[in-house]
Amino acid sequence: MIHQYKSNGYNIVMDVCSGAVHVVDDVVYDAIAVYEKENPEAAAEKLRGKYPEEDIREAVSEIKELSEEGLLFTEDIYEQYVTDFKSRKTVVKALCLHVAHDCNLGCKYCFAEEGEYHGRRAIMSYEVGRKALDFLIENSGNRKNLEVDFFGGEPLMNWEVVKKLVSYGRSKEKEFNKNFRFTMTTNGMLLDDEVTEFLNKEMANVVLSVDGRKEVNDRMRPTRNGKGSSYDIIMPKFKKFAKARGSKSYYIRGTFTRHNLDFSEDVLHFADEGFDQISVEPVVAPPEADYSIREEDLPRILSEYDKLAGEYIKRKQDGRGFNFFHFMIDLSQGPCVAKRLSGCGSGTEYLAVTPWGDLYPCHQFVGQEEFLLGNVDTGVVNTEVRDEFKLCNVYAKEKCRNCFARFYCSGGCAANSYNFHGSITDAYDIGCEMQKKRIECAIMIKAALADEN
Repeated sequence: MIHQYKSNGYNIVMDVCSGAVHVVDDVVYDAIAVYEKENPEAAAEKLRGKYPEEDIREAVSEIKELSEEGLLFTEDIYEQYVTDFKSRKTVVKALCLHVAHDCNLGCKYCFAEEGEYHGRRAIMSYEVGRKALDFLIENSGNRKNLEVDFFGGEPLMNWEVVKKLVSYGRSKEKEFNKNFRFTMTTNGMLLDDEVTEFLNKEMANVVLSVDGRKEVNDRMRPTRNGKGSSYDIIMPKFKKFAKARGSKSYYIRGTFTRHNLDFSEDVLHFADEGFDQISVEPVVAPPEADYSIREEDLPRILSEYDKLAGEYIKRKQDGRGFNFFHFMIDLSQGPCVAKRLSGCGSGTEYLAVTPWGDLYPCHQFVGQEEFLLGNVDTGVVNTEVRDEFKLCNVYAKEKCRNCFARFYCSGGCAANSYNFHGSITDAYDIGCEMQKKRIECAIMIKAALADEN
């Protein structure tokens, strides 16, 4: 399968199944389109009169050579890998610990309903958290590196338990030959020097939640009592944290909605404020919400990604570069085959744990009882749902099977698919269009920066 597109003056050709990416001239670009559907002679004939004869011959010869080298028109050999997914032993490698079903902000788009997750406010006890870590160790097989994300609501509202669970996890590493990679997502309202010091020592990654410019953030992320600006409270703390973080991983993460379709300005605002690790994600919300992204918004959004990509390149070249999560792509190593086919591993390798110890496929399914898998005492007992998630891969999704982006996005988010179509093997169409554009921009950026070098 071939995907061709033009971006920022580059003619880009992707050979989807080999992962090869080619930046080509106009002759080769046009010839490939014909070559794939017909044959070399037909390609040469259709280009005759548009380009010099010698250029056409060279282009057809180059295409043939790339094809013989397995870099163009390669066959899809990956579907055979999915046949044994259901029979594979389930190895859990990551948990999302909901240490607090409560929050000190009242974000309007929050899928967790200000931390309540379709239920009640609650704080995870140390006992439940300890059992969750024991469950992870017991079900991780021979895997050494394990991931635990402290999540909410707002996890810093249960700070003492977070510290105790990190200590407990560390105490088990040598005994069981495990290495815990702890992470946290926080809105920063309770961030202080003590918390910063601990996070910088123990957390492999920290996600800092704020939406961008002050007016954008405060519109969607008000304080619980409606008084004061959450932006004014958290931004000085985040700046201080990022500076203290040094070279360790972090992201400042925002959400854009229909109210700020000019979201590239929010990305650049973060960069101008000194943050160099940035992620701004599209909101996923019911169509009736006034802030939800709709199909008619897509042309503006796709154009905004192009605009951001251009500025991203310029700043990299000027020595003022930053990383934007959705423009980071590895064309040489990349994820393993299983990861490319099945994505995040929700429901199998990755589980969410509620404050009372219930297990769900991921944080976005929490509170939907039909997806309850078990709890930290019994382990996974709803194997039917787990097996359904085992089969959640790009070949189980009709919309993904022939999509050029399938090995980059791995089929998208199962929760979004379920929420919009009632099935985890469908796909959230608006999200797909944005993802495809981000992938195209990311590859173009690679070409532009390579060209510069």
